[in-house]
Parts: sequence; structure tokens; C-alpha cells
Amino acid sequence: MRRLVAIKRILRDALGHFDADDGWSMASHLAITALMALFPFLIFATALASFVGADSFANTAVHLVFDTWPDQIAAPIAHEVVRVLTIQRGDFLTFSVVIAAIFASNGVEALRTSLNRAYRVAETRSFLFRRIQSLAFVLIATVVFLAISILLVFAPLIGRIAERNLEWLEPYMGTITLWRYVIAATVIVAALVAVHMWLPAGRRRFVDILPGIIFTLIAWAAGSAAFAAYLDRFSGYVTTYAGLASIMIAVVFLYIVSAIFILGGELNAAIRRYREARRRVPG
Repeated sequence: MRRLVAIKRILRDALGHFDADDGWSMASHLAITALMALFPFLIFATALASFVGADSFANTAVHLVFDTWPDQIAAPIAHEVVRVLTIQRGDFLTFSVVIAAIFASNGVEALRTSLNRAYRVAETRSFLFRRIQSLAFVLIATVVFLAISILLVFAPLIGRIAERNLEWLEPYMGTITLWRYVIAATVIVAALVAVHMWLPAGRRRFVDILPGIIFTLIAWAAGSAAFAAYLDRFSGYVTTYAGLASIMIAVVFLYIVSAIFILGGELNAAIRRYREARRRVPG
């Protein structure tokens, strides 16, 4: 009974602060910024990959980003993204690629602002530090994507070696799609841990951010499935927006994802406030 009361109190606190912190408006800001940052990030990452000779990077990056999106949203956008990323470009260190990296880092800054509000912390770090950190996040994400891309090139060889030495793996080696999902999910979890730990001001332990991350992952899966079902049965986006349907659907999807992400931070903050209140109660 006490646990149920605690859960209700935490949820009420999280939802109340989400509304008080302009969570709905911040979700809109985060969704648009994420959309504006996604394509520059992919362009920057692909340019870097081409510079080091990883020519298959574009397809790998698109799979990592879009495999966890509902097919109705991902398919048309992913097709166009691949077309853009496979255009031959000049030298890596061109002005346009540097600008792409800066635009991509703006998405990281939007995440920081959202989490600072959710955790109710004041930002004391300098603008220069924050911008360098954001660019570092972009570069690290690029290197991770690049490492996965290179790994997948050698995947068939690794698979044959594994099959010879571990016979029980044989039934699973053909499920390439499953492995793509596993890798994409792992990248998402690692990214959530990184942004909750290091982007907002102040310090948090892993145990402090774990509830919000678990909530975010579960709510993302449920929200994606519900939105996909809605698009299949009830949506009038295609008739309403015609050629703009894909981009409008992506914006709405990212809005849902952003609201859930912010709620994850609010949930962590509410749990922390509840624990601090409990410690102040005598006995």
C-alpha cells in the first residue's frame, strides 16, 4: 500500500513539473531541433567516414538511426537520406561539413536544455565548454557509428568463424535484421545513459538516472507502436499534407519521442525529491 502511494506521489510530481517546466513546448523545440540536427549529423558522419575509407557507412548509419522507427515513418525518409548521403563530396574539412557538425551539436544543446529544466538545475558551465562538449558528443557518436560500420564489413567472416566454433549459434546467424535491432537498441541505451549523466549541470549516479531510462525505453516502444497503428488505421496525414506527409509524420513522431524523453528526466527528478523528503522525515 505504501509503495502504491509512493508511486502515485512520484508520478503526480513528475507530471506536474513537466507541465510547470513547459514540457509540451520544450518537446516541440526538441523535436524540431532534433530533425534539424539529424541530417547535418549524418552528412558530417558520412563525410568523415568517406575520408577514412568507410564507403559503406551511409547504409549502416541509416539502419542504426531508422531501424527503431516505425516503418511508415522511416521508409520514405531513409530512402531519401541514403540518396543524399551517397552524393560524392569534396574534401572532408570543407566549410559546409564544419557547419553540419555545428548544426548537429545544436541538437545536443537542445537535449541539455530539456534535461536542465527537468532536473531543475542551473547551468554554470561556460558557453565554450558546453559547445565543445556538444561537438565532442557528435564526434563520439560518429566514431561509434563508424566502428559499427567497419565491424559489419567483417561480420560475415566473424560469423563463419563463430559457426565453426560455436555450433549453437548457427540458427541465429542468418537473422541479420535481428542483429541490426540489437545494435541499434544498444546504441540508444548507451546514448540515453550518456546524455542523462553528463549533459545536464550537476552530478548524478547511474542508479539515479536508471528509472527514467527504463521508462523512456518502454514508453518509446509503446508510443511508436501506438503511433504506427494510428497511421495504419486512422491517419489522414497523406490526404491532408500530400507531398509533405512524410516530414509532418516525422515531426509528430519526434514530438512524441521528445515528450517521453523529457518525462524520463522529470521522473528521475521526482524520485530524487521523494527520497530526499523521506530522509528528512524523522524515524
